[in-house]
Amino acid sequence: MLIALTLIWGINWPVMKLGVQHFPPLSFRMASMWVGLPILAAFVVWRRLPLAVPRAYWPRLAQLTLFNMVLWNSLIIIAIPMLSSGRAAILGYTMPIFSAVLGSLFFHDRLAPRAWAGVAAALAGVLLLLWHEVGALGSRPIGVGLMLAAALSWAFGTQKLRRAEVPVPLLTMTLWMVALTALTLTVLAFVFERHLWHWPDAQATGAIVFNGVLVLGFGQTVWFFLARSLPPVASTLSVMMIPVLGVFSGAWWLGEVLHWQDWTAVALMVVAIASVLWPARGR
Repeated sequence: MLIALTLIWGINWPVMKLGVQHFPPLSFRMASMWVGLPILAAFVVWRRLPLAVPRAYWPRLAQLTLFNMVLWNSLIIIAIPMLSSGRAAILGYTMPIFSAVLGSLFFHDRLAPRAWAGVAAALAGVLLLLWHEVGALGSRPIGVGLMLAAALSWAFGTQKLRRAEVPVPLLTMTLWMVALTALTLTVLAFVFERHLWHWPDAQATGAIVFNGVLVLGFGQTVWFFLARSLPPVASTLSVMMIPVLGVFSGAWWLGEVLHWQDWTAVALMVVAIASVLWPARGR
């Protein structure tokens, strides 16, 4: 599941870049949500899972939705038109660094030296991948700030999701989180982009379907499963190959230029992943 998630979410960065070039950003993400929602609902019904969430847990579900879904999806889709797809992926996946620090400072996670080495490797990889983008990023501080804010929100949401005690199946919780996010993005798109609405062309339609079916319908469920079943630092650092794939797929698909720092970062991301997923030696 981790390999499938990495491939889908990694390739999706240039897909989203193409999508927002042909359709308003918030409306693009809103449409993707509404495509993915019936798929999740059908799977929940097929599995005969309960749909109801006890009233006492709705505030907690709303908080999880805000940090894991609403802020992340809104901020990244607004920032993507301002940045290259690969560098947007890199900035978004500073999340594991934020998550490890937040977990250690506020959630009393005890990180082994090997885990801190993984965080350092991930940070070094991010810095290397941004090496030749400093000038471009400096001229677009809004896009950079939005992506970093999205990463911080996702990191906090992941820590909260790990510790959330909501007495419903994970798929049911995912369904309601996507539904609440779709409604929120619909309101935002109507307020800010309704004057830009038009019928999506073939490229926008393909990107919307890819995001709805694979990125949201499949990927979001897999991510929540990993976030709840793996230790926090493992679930976050294990996806650090996604921005690397985003960089190289953007270079292949959109013609974004690669440098030696991109190749070095691949090795550092592998080190970061291995630091938390490599089995500990038995006594």
